[in-house]
Amino acid sequence: MKKTTVAVLGFLVATTGNAFASSTQWFEAQGGRVRLVTTGEPDAEGRLKGMLDIHLDKGWKTYWRDPGEAGVPPQLDTSTSTNVTAAELNFPAPQRHDDGYSVWAGYNSSVALPIIFHVGAQGKPVLINADVFLGICETICIPVHTKLSLDPTSAPTDAADASSVAAAFDALPMAASPNFGVTIVSQDDKAIVFEAKSPGDTAKAEFFLAGGEGYSFTTPKLEQKDGKTLFSVEVLDRPTAKPADSGLHYTLVTDKGAVSGVLPYL
Repeated sequence: MKKTTVAVLGFLVATTGNAFASSTQWFEAQGGRVRLVTTGEPDAEGRLKGMLDIHLDKGWKTYWRDPGEAGVPPQLDTSTSTNVTAAELNFPAPQRHDDGYSVWAGYNSSVALPIIFHVGAQGKPVLINADVFLGICETICIPVHTKLSLDPTSAPTDAADASSVAAAFDALPMAASPNFGVTIVSQDDKAIVFEAKSPGDTAKAEFFLAGGEGYSFTTPKLEQKDGKTLFSVEVLDRPTAKPADSGLHYTLVTDKGAVSGVLPYL
């Protein structure tokens, strides 16, 4: 378990709904506000695009999918929704922060987290009930918990909402490739070494590795060796058995942009 070094004031909990629009009303919290936005209708494969829209007041921050030493990663639970089988929360490239108490990954300005909702049966009613949990911080951390509900098909032609969601997806890192991404070059029970490749200069690259599912890592350390860009991490914790889902998510940020990918569980 990661050590949280920021103070906590308490939980802000509320239910915010707007059953007749493709977006919810804003849920107001100290230091910012949050809402859910969708494009209104799913595509032919049953995928409905949306976003968790997080507005931060000046000087406030929020976290990436794995903050690092401290922090509360954004979480989205849609299990009580109607005709929604899953929801995938995506993350734009974060920044590395060192506040003097801890080193963590996150965002120092307002950010939109794209979501893909999977609709179970086409043509059937859809109701999204999203249980949202995230942390927003200034000198203290405020855990924000709210329930956002909407019927996305009730306003399927809202051009402003569709444009906002499209912009959020456009801001995501590109998919990693053999020439722009990260591979594992060595590992043991205590540490892992990764090699980063990019069409640009990797001397100042940032590598963000997400734990979860029982995995925990230290902040990656950059090293240039034999013309290669290497990142090493210490393994703080790992599960006794490999999880069944996709793998370890990562983002690599360079002067040529950012890419995201998934590495196999170790």
